[in-house]
Order: sequence, then C-alpha cells, then structure tokens
Amino acid sequence: MPTTAHVPAIELAPGLNLSRIVWGAWRLAEATDHAPAAVAARIRACLDQGITTFDHADIYGDYRCETLFGDALRAQPGLKAGMQIVTKTDIMLLSKAWPGTRVKHYDTTPAHVRASVERSLRRLGVETIDLLLIHRPDPLMDASALGACLDDLVDAGKIRAAGVSNFMAWDVDLLQSAMRHRLVTNQLEIHPLHLAPFTNGQLAHAQQHRMPVMAWSPLAGGRLFGADATAARVRTVLERVAQAAGTDVTAAALAWLLHHPSRILPVVGSTDLARIAATRQALAVPMDRQTWFEVYEAGLGREVP
Repeated sequence: MPTTAHVPAIELAPGLNLSRIVWGAWRLAEATDHAPAAVAARIRACLDQGITTFDHADIYGDYRCETLFGDALRAQPGLKAGMQIVTKTDIMLLSKAWPGTRVKHYDTTPAHVRASVERSLRRLGVETIDLLLIHRPDPLMDASALGACLDDLVDAGKIRAAGVSNFMAWDVDLLQSAMRHRLVTNQLEIHPLHLAPFTNGQLAHAQQHRMPVMAWSPLAGGRLFGADATAARVRTVLERVAQAAGTDVTAAALAWLLHHPSRILPVVGSTDLARIAATRQALAVPMDRQTWFEVYEAGLGREVP
C-alpha cells in the first residue's frame, strides 16, 4: 500500500480552489442506501482525505441527486464547511419531473439558466453554487444572452464562477467573448479509452488559457474493467503500474490523468465507502513519461506515429 497524502487543492479563480480529485454525485440515486445518514457518510469519507469538491448536475438521478445530497447537508450542516459545490444546467430530459418536455434538448436561455440555479440552490440547501457549468454545447445558444446571464449570476453572488462541459475550443471562445468574468474550466470525457481531447484541441486550448480541466468518467464508466480488446490492453499496462506501486488499477488510471500538464481534475463516482477512502492512493503512483505513453498507446491500439 503506497503512502498517500491529503488530496491537494488547485486554484481555478481567485477565492475558488477545488480539490485535485472530485467526487461525482451522478450515481447517488442508484446507491442501495441513499438515506441522509448514508450520503453523509460518503461525504465525510471524501472530506477526511481532502476531497472537498462535489460535482452535480440538475439532471442527475432523474433530477433527484441534488436533493439527496442536500438532505444529507440539512441533516448534518457541519459538513458544508470547506466544501465546494459544482453543478450543471441546460440538458432537458424526457422525465416525469418535466411533463411538458416532448424531446430531449438543451436550453441555455437566461430564463432557464436562472431558474435552474435557483432550483439547485434550494435542492442542495446552499446559499451559493461555487461553480456552475453549462452541461452541453447548445446549437441554439445565444452567446451574448448566456454570457450576460452568467456574469449577472456571479455579480449577484448566486455562483462564484462559471465554466462549461463538453465544449470544443471554439465553443469556449465564443461564450468567453461575451463575458466579463472568466470561464474557469471545461469538464470533458477523458480516459484511456477516449483519447480525443489530447489531439482535438480541447486540452491544448485549456493549457493555452491556463484553464484546469475536469475529467468526467475517468474509468470509462466502468468499461475499463470490461472484456473488450482495447480495455484489456489498457488494463494490462495499468495492472503492471498498480502492482509496482502496491495499489489497484483505479489508482493507476487516475494517476495517468493527474500526470498530464493541463492539470486534470478526475471526477470519481464510486458510492462504496472503501473505494472512496482509497481514492487518494492515485497521488502516490509513479508515472513517468514512457509509462504514460505505454497507457496511451494501449488505448490507441498502435504506437504513436
């Protein structure tokens, strides 16, 4: 078992520091026990090792996860101290929660974004959302209107900062061009089975603008442990790295992301207390350049050109 330190924080904006590893709440409603005490125990397991940032979206758990998390905070309000809350908006699901929705779509209109923020604040039981992300690029996005709305939300203290998720570099630039406040992150799918951000300009753009990136599904939504050929190749390399470090494949996969210079913040979603408690082992896994490329080439299925 490697010696591990407290999970460090990284500054995204003045006064806004996120833990280098983030806990994602998207599976909260799927957990066997999501009573307030059980959710509070998971929150405490994160806080005990320095994971202070919690990632939500209004749609998670068919619009239920924010409320489940908020119920835990209402039951144990002392957990809020030192915590950062991230949430997202603009996806509209086909759901009983929204009976008027005929088709899944995106809504980045100021009216929807403002109302979504107010709902998230009520559900979570907090006074300010630390970071609000636009969840998906909206083909109908009016950048001027959305940018002004996000600026107003920051100015009003409803959110501390704004960012985006799943945006290409040009999408980020378009929205940023309409804002006074800086967009502070882009949350992307990044893992050894999804390598596009390394070459499609997303991570290059983030580095250019000194914008740390959040990585959703860092274990490929569990596919990393599946039977397909690419996953098996990657897992073989990660197993060797994990064995040498005295840890497991999960820690090795997270260490691979943490090694990248764009300052990636993996968002982990386990609801198992033991796995949450072991997350920080990723910080102690050695990852040199050649090892990193061994994982990368296993994901590519060939050597680099």
